[in-house]
Amino acid sequence: MTSSPNTPPGPARTLSARDWGVLLVLCGAIFLEGIDVAMLNVALPSIRADLGLSTGSLQWVMSAYVLGYGGFMLLGGRAADLFGRRQMFVFWLTVFLLFSGLGGLASEDWTLIVARFVTGVAAAFMTPAGLSIITTRFAEGPQRNKALLIYSGTGAGGFSIGLVAGGLLTSAGWRWVFFAPVVLSAVILLAALVLVPRSPRPDRTTGRPVDLAGGLTVTAAIVLIVLCVERASHTSSVQTVLTLGAGLAALLAFFMVERRSADPLVRLGILRSGALVRANLAALLFSAGFFGFQFLVVLYLQELRDWSTLQTSFAMLVIGIDAILSPVLIPRLVARFGNARLILAGLLVTALSYGLFLRVDADWTYLAMLPSLLLLGLAFALTYGPLTIVATEGVAEAEQGLAGGLLYTSFQFGAALGLSATTAVNVAATASSAPAALLDGYRAALWVPLAAALLAVLVAAFGVRTRAGTAVIASAEQHPADRPTAGLPTPH
Repeated sequence: MTSSPNTPPGPARTLSARDWGVLLVLCGAIFLEGIDVAMLNVALPSIRADLGLSTGSLQWVMSAYVLGYGGFMLLGGRAADLFGRRQMFVFWLTVFLLFSGLGGLASEDWTLIVARFVTGVAAAFMTPAGLSIITTRFAEGPQRNKALLIYSGTGAGGFSIGLVAGGLLTSAGWRWVFFAPVVLSAVILLAALVLVPRSPRPDRTTGRPVDLAGGLTVTAAIVLIVLCVERASHTSSVQTVLTLGAGLAALLAFFMVERRSADPLVRLGILRSGALVRANLAALLFSAGFFGFQFLVVLYLQELRDWSTLQTSFAMLVIGIDAILSPVLIPRLVARFGNARLILAGLLVTALSYGLFLRVDADWTYLAMLPSLLLLGLAFALTYGPLTIVATEGVAEAEQGLAGGLLYTSFQFGAALGLSATTAVNVAATASSAPAALLDGYRAALWVPLAAALLAVLVAAFGVRTRAGTAVIASAEQHPADRPTAGLPTPH
């Protein structure tokens, strides 16, 4: 079922068996993406030991996926709108399957790096296509909110379960970290072919060409900027500046192309929506803090406390509480308080989680760490799903893929930015490998995710307006029938 952002929703209907089938397939895909990333992160030390990878090669195994994913996400989102959502989803899921298998067969570093890059590109096309299938099938309002919250909770659960699954599979052999997604991908692919209805391709018989120039310039810009951020702590300042300059030049060229294009890849008017822009900025900052904090916790447990990979995985598993809260509790909270209030509350809880961990000591018990980890799981549930709703709400059906691509680009770029900034501060503040020096480095670097969370709070606060003592949710509670019916999304 599709919905137009300018059409008032009818009475909410319950999800049919076919609706649940489609949602199950798409949840399986986002679960696959989450578990794939988490399992590889856990397996990296074993891969390095077995293949004899240098530090540089190991960094590229991680960076290749980020570059493919972050660099092609925006193009992938628009491709779903232009060439059919189901078609893009199925095709790139197949590519994901094949190159995940290639990674499991790799015997040299270059093969593994290529496999991870193409897998990242496949995820960049597959993920926004899957999200746009949800946002165009389910009516805007409670029905879509429920579907999106289940979807986001499943993705978070995939990442949390992947931490443990990665440790278990790595103990049997790191190649299983690549082969397990192959099996899961095959099951999801078969289910998609049966359950997901074919989406009509947009009518492109009017003679308007596909915006290849826009696609090439925006992809080049994002790849170069992500590469600059990802490699900032591993290359010289000259290389960093040159890469950033090239990325910004490509970004400027992209905006010039889009302004003059009759059929742009990214209609710049979509950025007139204040709710959409706020959601993407908050997503970027939230992701930066979350991945930076998680990275520091893993370093603390494994480097300073000498915990095993599996012990660390089980310790972090508590963050996965969001996989339960997102579909069970959050829909009720959204219905009662609105998305903007939940996002703001979630970001405040995020900042509290990071702030509590600033007291970290060399002999902390797990019970001392637990409040921060539990709060972070709660914060993820309060924030991630509602951000997804706001970032796609009120957007025309023909641009749902683009909206999803923008959101996931923000998440991915935020992750790269947060990890790089956290790493840089940690390295600069760590004078030696002595336990006291390591602890000083962690404490200094923990201010990076905390700062990101506080900035996100400021951004989210603009989504809540006060009238006569009552909070009005500017991004989510305006009835579609009350919105102007012009073709462009309306700023809130």
